[in-house]
Amino acid sequence: MFDLILRRARLCDEQLVDIAIQHGKIAAVGEVSGVAQQERDLAGRYYVSAGWIDSHVHCYPKSPIYHDEADAIGVAQGVTTVVDAGSTGADHIDDFYQLTRSATTQVRALINISRTGIITQNELADMAQIDGEAVVQAVKRRPDFIVGLKARMSSSVVGENGIQPLIRAKAIQQAAGNLPLMVHIGNNPPVLEEIADLLTSGDIITHCFNGKPNRILSPQGELKAAVKNAIARGVKLDIGHGSASFSFEVARQAIAQGILPDTISSDIYCRNRINGPVHSLAHVMSKFFSIGMTLPQVIDCVTCHAAAGLRLAGKGRLTEGYDADLTIFTVKEEALPFVDAEGERVLGEQHLLPLAVVVAGEWHLTDEGKTNHVFDL
Repeated sequence: MFDLILRRARLCDEQLVDIAIQHGKIAAVGEVSGVAQQERDLAGRYYVSAGWIDSHVHCYPKSPIYHDEADAIGVAQGVTTVVDAGSTGADHIDDFYQLTRSATTQVRALINISRTGIITQNELADMAQIDGEAVVQAVKRRPDFIVGLKARMSSSVVGENGIQPLIRAKAIQQAAGNLPLMVHIGNNPPVLEEIADLLTSGDIITHCFNGKPNRILSPQGELKAAVKNAIARGVKLDIGHGSASFSFEVARQAIAQGILPDTISSDIYCRNRINGPVHSLAHVMSKFFSIGMTLPQVIDCVTCHAAAGLRLAGKGRLTEGYDADLTIFTVKEEALPFVDAEGERVLGEQHLLPLAVVVAGEWHLTDEGKTNHVFDL
């Protein structure tokens, strides 16, 4: 007997399947015979994907600048796994880990190369705060929690240090077992070309479609050569929308040239969740329908691509043997405005509404699902 069977679930390719879950793993996908302790018939009305992964959030609740609660940005919004992007460094990563143990949402972390993490806006302005051995020891202590490194390479963060913190980050990355390195880009110095030239396969540029002068596109709208070369080496592009780091104009120009993001992430924390322009990962994902991406492409960015980019074993696919993390959602056809970080408003016609999640085999309604009485399955 299975623990749970979802009957007539609609996949992003419009195929209808049954999904059976046993002991926190996906046991079968297709036409499933047999019975379960619990069955839910989605009747072909609701989409199911692998559980959504938000690969850039801020959810260390003690952070004085960017903080939130994992479940408020996770299961409540249809996200089964969140990855905190550098809120904590070696000084606070263990405390953060302990706090996440009580969350329903699965939490992982990118450790900031600064010991202090983001307790100020300029954590890389003092090179003495970058302690490679402390990072290595933290990774050894928490190998299942720390899935990568984070370096914020914009002028307000690095101060007078220019590119030097990234040079140090690349050395620490090697010492820490070549975990993925996510690099935040923003205002220069350092210029984007300097940053891109140092990145290697598996590294991640976040805020990839920001509208700042130090953007990935030239003033003529062409992809800068250094970024093109980095992508050819295997460097990945992550959205990291945030309060100030996503431009519809840049995204439109890039996507029209075939430059798609590898991952769509929110860079969410309490203020931009409540006040916008982020609100939720689903809200950010929905913006991409208006600028040239399809439902399967958008879902891949928060499932298989996100899992592969951060080496989250057993996640990101609706495949037998993988973790039973699922997101159940619908696509609402309604003309509602979206706003980017530059203030541009775009009328979106499709909106993703996550209604429920399965995390480690357990069913949970989202905030939307709790208010949507049609979904009382």
